[in-house]
Amino acid sequence: MCCKKLTLVKFLFSFLFLIAATAATFAQDAAEGETLFKNNCAACHASTDEVLVGPGLKGISERRPIEWIVKWVHNPQAVIASGDKYANDLYNKFNKAAMTPYPNFSEAQIKGIIAYIDASNAAPAAPAAGAAPAAGAAAPAAAASSGGMMEVLLVGLLIIMVLVLIALLAIVNSLSKLAKADQEEGKPFFERVAENAKSLAANSAVKTGVIVLVLLLGGKATIDAAYGVGIHQGYAPEQPIKFSHKLHAGQYQINCNYCHTGVYEGKGANVPSANICMNCHNAIKRESPEIQKIYKALEKDEPIQWVRVHNLPDLAYFNHSQHTNVGGLECKNCHGEIEKMEVVEQRSSLTMGWCIDCHRQTDVNAKGNAYYDKLVEVHNKDSKTPLKVQNIGGLECSKCHY
Repeated sequence: MCCKKLTLVKFLFSFLFLIAATAATFAQDAAEGETLFKNNCAACHASTDEVLVGPGLKGISERRPIEWIVKWVHNPQAVIASGDKYANDLYNKFNKAAMTPYPNFSEAQIKGIIAYIDASNAAPAAPAAGAAPAAGAAAPAAAASSGGMMEVLLVGLLIIMVLVLIALLAIVNSLSKLAKADQEEGKPFFERVAENAKSLAANSAVKTGVIVLVLLLGGKATIDAAYGVGIHQGYAPEQPIKFSHKLHAGQYQINCNYCHTGVYEGKGANVPSANICMNCHNAIKRESPEIQKIYKALEKDEPIQWVRVHNLPDLAYFNHSQHTNVGGLECKNCHGEIEKMEVVEQRSSLTMGWCIDCHRQTDVNAKGNAYYDKLVEVHNKDSKTPLKVQNIGGLECSKCHY
């Protein structure tokens, strides 16, 4: 009977670790998928059913088979050209806006993104993305970790392990009853449970399981903390004047360049001066308490102390005109849908990996630019894919760090 008990214990622990390994694999896939989604997809798609530039991705794994999704992510135009009805209906519904292809994504990476979408919709709803934090508050807790879903899944795994251990104790107790029925008539129930618990605690498999779990949780927490250093995704500080981009850039469709005068011409986009505000507000809504703050700043000849939202470290060189003018990128590629933000927040991670991924996937805007003619000609001799930013030095360290 003892041999049978030992065999059953080993079987149950093998089953337990199989569950743990499966859950850990799913958690890792979802964590990697979250990073890929936020770095590449979040500018145009929400993980919920909210419609942004493109459709919300909630339930995408139920709407389309994984084979179709992989083909679509790799080359959406090819799927449309094949006559696929779903693809063409989607293309026409969103005004024939071309989705950026991601041919370098593996099937496992795409499945990781889907795992993150499914997991995020299964979790409790998070606060609204546009909600501003309290004055002086740091970036939201979600911004401190690039793998927020990982913690939820690991907690779930811990609960499963505890439940399995409880079930295991009950089984061991039942086996002990069968083996020692004649000797245990007078023993209290809790005393028998305590004895079984002691023998279970002395089991090397249990000790190994506890150590592995502690290392897994501690390692994940350490990695998340390291990756979160310097990342302020979701940061939405309170400004000295309550300025609504949703009203100005959205409802009134004022071009970004009107206020941020360097966005197409200079290295920086420039923070607008009070004089630019007065081009309109010398006659519009002068009585507003917020507009009166502009008048007071002008009377005192002092600049408005706007709080910077997007702040790259000094070691990184970034030129706005190179991206917006030469590259032809829209502001929302990096900043998200500013025209829908009441309070501006940092939507993208702005990490080095995020920039490099963009350089790997973005086609060079060479049309009508004779500077690139020879480069395109040489590139096309050896490759059938379009000329990417990475092909013209976009991955060289010295491009951004010098």
